[in-house]
Amino acid sequence: MAVAMTLKEKDLNNPEEREKHRVAVISSGRIGLTTACLLLDANFNVTFFSPDPYLINQINEGVNLFHEQKLNLILKRSLRNGRLEATTDLKTTVSSSDIIFLISEISTDGKKRPFYSNLEAVSRDIGLNLKPGSLIIVQSRVPPSITENLIIKTLEESSGLEAGVDFGLAYSPIKAQTSEKIEDAKSQARIIAAIDEQSIRAAKALLKTITKGELVETRSIKTAEAAAVFIDVYRDVNVALSNELASFCEKAKIDYMEVRKIANKQPYCHLSYPGLIGGRTAETPYLLIAEAENVGVKLRITTLSRKTNNEAPRQAYGLVKDAIHSCEKTVKRSKIAVLGVSCRPNVKEAKGSQVIELVRLLRKRGGRINVFDPYFTHKELTHLGYPAEKTLEKTLERADCLLITVAHEEFNNLIRGCV
Repeated sequence: MAVAMTLKEKDLNNPEEREKHRVAVISSGRIGLTTACLLLDANFNVTFFSPDPYLINQINEGVNLFHEQKLNLILKRSLRNGRLEATTDLKTTVSSSDIIFLISEISTDGKKRPFYSNLEAVSRDIGLNLKPGSLIIVQSRVPPSITENLIIKTLEESSGLEAGVDFGLAYSPIKAQTSEKIEDAKSQARIIAAIDEQSIRAAKALLKTITKGELVETRSIKTAEAAAVFIDVYRDVNVALSNELASFCEKAKIDYMEVRKIANKQPYCHLSYPGLIGGRTAETPYLLIAEAENVGVKLRITTLSRKTNNEAPRQAYGLVKDAIHSCEKTVKRSKIAVLGVSCRPNVKEAKGSQVIELVRLLRKRGGRINVFDPYFTHKELTHLGYPAEKTLEKTLERADCLLITVAHEEFNNLIRGCV
C-alpha cells in the first residue's frame, strides 16, 4: 500500500486499493458526514469523529440524518459491514488512520469576533496522534493565513513532525450548500492548494475518487482560503442588496420578483432572492472582517451587508404586521403558521437560522405561532425552542397568516397547488 502523503492516481484507481486505507473525518456536523459518505461510496474505510455524543449515538443507531435516501443508505450499509466507525475518541480516530479530513467550524463570540481555540485544540490533538506519512486535507472555510499560521504550526509543534517532509497537507474547502445531496457534493468544483507538489498530487488523487467536479488548483493556500471566503461574502452582499431593493419595491408598490426576473436577463446582473440568510454563509464574513482589521483594512461593504442582513427578521416582521393589518386584524392573538426553520432550503440544518429571531419577534407581539418543517420531527423543533405542530395540516388549521420562511421544495409545491 502506497504511503498516503505520496499517493498517485494509479494507487487509487480501483476499489480494492482504496479499501486498504482508513480515512478519518474529523467534523462536528453534516458537512463532514457527507464527506464520509462520499469516501464510503468510493470504498474507503472511514472513522467519523465528532465531539457531540448525541450525533455519534444517532449515527450508530442508524437514525436517518439526511433528507436524501441514498446518503442514509450509505451510512447504514457501512455500519453493518464494518467500514464505518463513529466515535467521540479523537486519539483512536487519528492514530488508526493514514488520511485525515479536518472540517472544523469557526465560532464567533457575542461581538462577532472569531475565536480559534477549538480549531487549535483539534489541530493539537491530531498532531499528538499523527502517524508519519499521513495526508491531511483541511476542508474548513477559514480566512487567509489560518491554515499556515495556526493549523500547520500547531500540527508541527504537537507532533514533532515537519509538514511536507513527514506528512502531507492540502487545503480544499467544501461548499455547505451541497452537503445534503450526494450528487451535488460529487459534482461541485473544488478549490485545492497544498504546501508542496507531493501533497497536492496526493490530495488530487484522493479527491478524484469522490468527485466528478473540476479541481481548481492554485499554488497558494492563502489564495485558496481567500477564494473560499469570498464566495460566501459575495452571496451575503448580494442578498443584502436584494433585501434592500425588495424593501424599496414594497414601499413603491413594485413587484421585486418580476423586476429580478427581467433584470437578470442581462449578462452582468445576478440579483438574488431576498430573505433570511443564515448558517455558515452568515458567519464567514465576520472571519474576513476580523482578518482584514488585523492587516489594517476596513471592509465597509462587507460590514454593512452583514448589518443589513441581520435586520432581515425585523423587516420580515414588518411585512407580516402590515399584511395582517390589511385584513383588519393585529399580530396580537393572530394565529400565524411559520413554515421552515432550516438555514437554507432542502436541508436539515437549523444552526444559524434567522427564523428563530423572527418567531421571537412575533411571539413578543402576542402572535400565536405554530411552526412546521418537514426536515425536523416535532420533538426536534420543540428542542430547538419552536412552538411546533406535528403535521402540516395541523399547522395550517385556522391560520390567519401563512408565512413561508424557507423555500423547501415541499412548500413550493404547496404554493403551486394554491395558484
